[in-house]
Amino acid sequence: MGAWLFTFAFVINTINTFMQVHFTIMYADLEADYINPIELCSKVNNLITPEAGLHAFNSLLFLLNGYWFVFLLNVPVLFFNGRKIYNKLQLLDATEIFRTLGKHKRESFLKLGFYLVMFFFYLYRLVMELIAEND
Repeated sequence: MGAWLFTFAFVINTINTFMQVHFTIMYADLEADYINPIELCSKVNNLITPEAGLHAFNSLLFLLNGYWFVFLLNVPVLFFNGRKIYNKLQLLDATEIFRTLGKHKRESFLKLGFYLVMFFFYLYRLVMELIAEND
């Protein structure tokens, strides 16, 4: 069961990593004036909630299967996303994007770093679970 769980977590984490890369590129495009604020907000707003939902679902699977340490690793981002959604701050506003762009870029870089670390962690745990199943 653990190998399937970590395979699923690896795939979900890879999707979230690519979403964060996409967000980072979009913010850089806005800074370089390659995209207008309305287009950026419409594209990014469509992906923010699914990214948080995928991460929450992934964390819930670890909690339900008793992988407490892995769940606790995911709690900070889970709490951050939950707080933003609870306070209705997850969506970007095209009229204020230039004022808050630095904050959004910093958040995107931090999440990207988190997802990259978790990418290698899940890959390591997947390999360890596969080795344990073969013994």
